[in-house]
Amino acid sequence: QLVESGGGLVQAGGSLRLSCAASGRTFSRSPMAWFRQAPGKEREFVAGISWNGGSTNYANSVKGRFTIYRDNAKNTVYLQMNSLTAEDTAVYYCAATHYSSYVMVPDYWGQGNQVTVSS
Repeated sequence: QLVESGGGLVQAGGSLRLSCAASGRTFSRSPMAWFRQAPGKEREFVAGISWNGGSTNYANSVKGRFTIYRDNAKNTVYLQMNSLTAEDTAVYYCAATHYSSYVMVPDYWGQGNQVTVSS
């Protein structure tokens, strides 16, 4: 239901844009988020956006470099990633979420998309 695209291999300092398109149902009323999981590490929150795009939040490690935004008419959420470093290498997952005590809790996951940053 959530299909991601846009990952790949990029050199350090480069940019990538990930896309997450919903199919089969609409997530236009759902807060959406991106998570990532590096080898040997737990999955971690990267960025989140409210249902109307009016509010965003980011992990400290990506603040100022990554931008999350959405186009509800296209049922798609994006993650623009700039100034990439090797530490950003991970599988990136988009998720449709709900808020629980101000925390974004995933309800649906995308399949994951590999991002590899070469140093």
